[in-house]
Amino acid sequence: MSEESLAKANAVRKRVLAEVSKAIVGKSEVLDLLLLSIVSGGHVLIEDYPGLAKTLMAKSMASVLGLGFKRVQFTPDLLPADVTGSYMLNTKTSKFELRKGPIFTNLLLADEINRAPPRTQSALLEAMQEKQVTIEGETLKMEEPFTVVATQNPIEYEGTYPLPEAQLDRFLMKVRVGYPDAQEEREILRKREEAMTDELALDVVATPDELQVMRREIERVHIDEAVEQYIVQVVRSTRSHKDVDVGASPRGTLALMKLSRGRAFLEGRGYVIPDDVKAIALPALSHRLILKAEGWMKGNRPEEVISEILLSVPVPKVD
Repeated sequence: MSEESLAKANAVRKRVLAEVSKAIVGKSEVLDLLLLSIVSGGHVLIEDYPGLAKTLMAKSMASVLGLGFKRVQFTPDLLPADVTGSYMLNTKTSKFELRKGPIFTNLLLADEINRAPPRTQSALLEAMQEKQVTIEGETLKMEEPFTVVATQNPIEYEGTYPLPEAQLDRFLMKVRVGYPDAQEEREILRKREEAMTDELALDVVATPDELQVMRREIERVHIDEAVEQYIVQVVRSTRSHKDVDVGASPRGTLALMKLSRGRAFLEGRGYVIPDDVKAIALPALSHRLILKAEGWMKGNRPEEVISEILLSVPVPKVD
């Protein structure tokens, strides 16, 4: 891999984060993870309470990357066809015509996805995994690049339906936003006063074609055999942990490798180091674990389990 392509990737990352930060205050780590997931070709689940700019993050990222963007507000009465589309009768021609749903875009925001029932949630599964949608027996390919950014309220929040494990596993990562600190919240007010509007125009600093090239370049990032073994050990440790009922699947192993490569690439390196793995292990694996009932009763969380595993698994030395 050329030094030029690595330098360009790092420059794109800096430009994108700088531009999105005009709309989002103080969440550079979350924005970095969101960009990493998109560039790595995966889907991301953002979980937290309402009002923390989850929707604005997705919309802003699509804007600066020049991606087509559509938003679906998931509600209890939303039907699968409202997401994928359906055939409708054209009264002028007396023929059924396909009306594509909002899923046919580059970046789909599935807002508050866990407010819709499981049947509607599952309408996304084929598109997320196979990059295609089947409507009335006809298979249609998705536009590329294609990414689903879903937001959800915490499962303890009233009026939610927990996502099925099969769908959770298809998200490359899950991130939490968190409340801003006092200084950041004051900065939010200051920026709003200066803008004198709720709408903030952002510049396009990258293109979908550039994004596609970056996705192909990530596949060329070198990963040492010792680092591969480290990834495997971390994931396998989730399956034998005393507080875990179901550990991460091999899809989790692949996700950890893909994100490690993506992180190295965006930082301008053509090789993966153990710190890449450690940096993205929590968002890559936390949603793939099912804890034992007694663990939940003790107040344990998947993030704590993964942090404990990262401390116990020996870190390889890479030359």
